[in-house]
Amino acid sequence: MQPTIVDNPERTRFEARIGDQLAGFAEYQLATDLIVFSHTEVDPAFEGNGVGSALARTALDDVRRRGERKVLATCPFIKGWIDRHPDYADLLYGAAARTS
Repeated sequence: MQPTIVDNPERTRFEARIGDQLAGFAEYQLATDLIVFSHTEVDPAFEGNGVGSALARTALDDVRRRGERKVLATCPFIKGWIDRHPDYADLLYGAAARTS
């Protein structure tokens, strides 16, 4: 079953739900031009089912869509996910601006 991912700004995190259960979350902090992803956690009952990857992709797609901030990934999971998906590297703080 695919998780439903939503931004919960009151808790400053993206949440993954499967049915009515919280399957995982990716916490963030906002600054004027920056979003810092600090911690990602997946409930052990849902590990190995793509919940973490769905969280990372949805959160980063949301950052791209909004176009307001760069990403600072202090969370090892989010950082590793971006390393494995270099098409998201342009979102990183300090990345060169795109010229297309």
